[in-house]
Amino acid sequence: MNGSVLAVEVRANFYLDSVALMRIAREVSALPEVVEAALMIGTAANKTLLRDAGLFDEAGDRAGPNDLILSIKAASDAAIADARRLAFDLLDQPRAVDAQGSAWRPKSLDSAVKQLVGANFALISVPGEFALAEAHKALDRGLHVMLFSDNVDLGDEIELKQKGLDRGLLVMGPDCGTALIGGMGLGFANAVPRGPIGVVSASGTGLQEVSSLVARHGGGISHGLGVGGRDLSREVGGRMTLAAIAALARDPATEKIIVISKPPDAGTAELMLGGVERARVPTIVCLIGAEPMAMPSNATQVGTLAEAAFAALARGDELDLAARRTTPDSTSERRLIGLFCGGTLCAEAQVVARMSGLSIASNTPIGGNPRWQRENDAGHVFLDLGADEFTLGRPHPMIEPSGRTERLIEALTDPATGVVLIDIVLGYGAHPDPAGELAAAIGAIENHPPIVASICGTEGDPQNYHRQL
Repeated sequence: MNGSVLAVEVRANFYLDSVALMRIAREVSALPEVVEAALMIGTAANKTLLRDAGLFDEAGDRAGPNDLILSIKAASDAAIADARRLAFDLLDQPRAVDAQGSAWRPKSLDSAVKQLVGANFALISVPGEFALAEAHKALDRGLHVMLFSDNVDLGDEIELKQKGLDRGLLVMGPDCGTALIGGMGLGFANAVPRGPIGVVSASGTGLQEVSSLVARHGGGISHGLGVGGRDLSREVGGRMTLAAIAALARDPATEKIIVISKPPDAGTAELMLGGVERARVPTIVCLIGAEPMAMPSNATQVGTLAEAAFAALARGDELDLAARRTTPDSTSERRLIGLFCGGTLCAEAQVVARMSGLSIASNTPIGGNPRWQRENDAGHVFLDLGADEFTLGRPHPMIEPSGRTERLIEALTDPATGVVLIDIVLGYGAHPDPAGELAAAIGAIENHPPIVASICGTEGDPQNYHRQL
């Protein structure tokens, strides 16, 4: 923006959860004349992100991993001053609440373990640079670990997972956004009843979608274990996928298992299927975008999340994607646009489109689809708007859908658009009314192209599935 002013400021020894910082950034960015605002802890990775986004100068260099960086780009010095004032008012609110005598909270893992005698599980959500140390502490104390943190080095992930294996403990993640443990939803989870189906999933929305479909069709989940998107890579070797399958096989409440992932490394896939065979539990293997593979006698391969859920429920008659395949109209020049909050839902949509012979450009391509290069790419485009490139200094679209709504309006008012696909993800931690936000935007546009929406969620979710529908 021509004539804009950039201000970068560091607040020393100040930490706040990244989701809270993103919410503050969103409020500050909404002020008049503010172009963009970002609030991030001063880790090396965050500095790089700010620098790449043009929201960094020499003032931020002195920030350390215990400091907060506030970056504001606005049209004038007066707008900068207003934005700065609001940012620090919002930053100080949590401390003001603490000062009024809220319940004591432990300041370290050691004090938390002493306070909660008998605990055997730790959820870790700190910047990636600190996650390794905290996860080691948890494992040393005999705790299973759910590593919500992202930006964890691959070598560190392997080290932690091997240590977990050596001690008989699960290390779920890193970047593990969802889990269901004994009926308790963690991270971005849905309200799902308990039942006989166990799930091992590399991703969050894959686990959310399958567990929600199972719940809406009368089934239930024993446990849902997220293992992180890199677990089935060649380097990690499926360490936690194998451990999770074995744990579910030992669980008397689990009668069937669903394994969800994008296509794994070939060698790791062989190891994973060996683990499925040893488990001797009926297993549905959903490797989104993978070619058909030889399965053990106790396993069935499916191609989509919906097929996985219905196969586990023994209701295969509910869905026959092969029968619904169509041949695309080769004379049509209009574009198919997909705007997704869930990365796995974006991948699944690419698989379904490929069944009809469509080539889909995406920022997270799968199954031979090309990589999306720029805003004006010709052809069909499916975007995972929860990817890092779209969430710098902004809340994930599951938390705050306004960024996705802006893109939706652009797509609906583009005469080249033929159909728009969107997902609506419900659950704890998600926006309280995502469908309402979209409906308000859509209602203001006349004669827009068709919109196909899918809803991931249940009746028990705070947003309520049927209300959103």
